[in-house]
This record gives sequence, structure tokens and C-alpha cells, in this order.
Amino acid sequence: MSFRSAHEELTAARARAWVDAALQGNVRGVLHPLGFVCLPLERTGGDGVCLHVWSRRLPGAHSTTSQIHCHSWDLVSHVLYGQVRNVHAVVTDATAEATHRVFEVVSGADGDRITPTPRTVRHAQGLVEVFGPGDTYTLAADRFHSSVVAENGEAATVALGRGREGSRDLSLGPLGAAGHHVARRPLEDAERALAVQLVLSHLGGR
Repeated sequence: MSFRSAHEELTAARARAWVDAALQGNVRGVLHPLGFVCLPLERTGGDGVCLHVWSRRLPGAHSTTSQIHCHSWDLVSHVLYGQVRNVHAVVTDATAEATHRVFEVVSGADGDRITPTPRTVRHAQGLVEVFGPGDTYTLAADRFHSSVVAENGEAATVALGRGREGSRDLSLGPLGAAGHHVARRPLEDAERALAVQLVLSHLGGR
């Protein structure tokens, strides 16, 4: 299913039925360093549709920089179940009083190449938006934020991304951290089956 079709499904409030149907196929998945399981459903050029699942029953991965990041693409996110907080970050360029360095994240088939940039910043927490089942929110490219689910919380979202020319995927990290590579571990068959089962059971599909 294309980005356009998925967006139409979301705006028509038919997301649950669409996800149920999409998960009947052989959807693969990876452990995302931001702490959720990612099940890619569609990718066409700069457009992508993914299912993001947070659960204490699934294995986790951890960011080597921080949870604060910005996308090179415009995001439309629809909450299927659970509660997700979209925490905006106010980022200010700084030198002597800097708390973080900006890192560029370039993703490929073998994982993420994370490279420090010359830019150093301070950051403060900005607007905190709270979304629950059935809510849809948007976030423009180049906006620093973090997506937060309560500890041991259960949640899932459909994330639609449309690439914006000239934008980069960035993350805030320690001032002295070096460049490095992070592999994204694919889900094992049992893990993938559990992720699908969790989503469908929350949606009443099984």
C-alpha cells in the first residue's frame, strides 16, 4: 500500500482495519535504536509507511546518542493503542555552555552510520503533546523531539513519512562521542510473530 493510500486510510478513520489486513502478510521487522520494534509496511522512493510497536514483552534496543532527534521527512503518526507523548525540544546553538553535539544519522541496509558534526547546542524541553488511541498528529521535518511511552507501557502507531529535500536525520549526543556504526538487528521469526500478535490482540483482530 502506498503512502497516499495509507494516508487516506488514516484520514478516513479506517486505520485499524487496514493494519489488521497489512499484518496478515509476511511483514519483517527490526529493533529500532529509539526503543521500539519497527515493522516496515511500504517504501516507495522517499515515502514510507511503518508500524511502530512498544511492549515490555518484546526485545529492546538503545540509542547510542539520545532519544532527542529530528527527521529528514515530514511525519504523520496515528496512535492505534496506548499513549504516546511527543516531547518537543528547544535547541539553541552554543559553544562554551553546550550540553550536546549534533550527530548526523545516515541509514542503510546494514544499519546507521552516526557522524558527529561541528554543531554544539543546549536544549530545553518544549511543548509536550499527549496522544491516545485514534489520535493522529503531524511533525514537520527538522523539528527536534522525542517520542515517549510510559515505562512498561504498551503502544503502537502507524508512522507515515514523506522525505523533504535538503533535510537530514539528526540526533543529539554527548559532546565528545566519536562517529560509529549501529546495526539494526532483524526480528527473529518468533519475535516478529509476537509483535504481530500483540498488535492484533489490542485491535481485537485475534
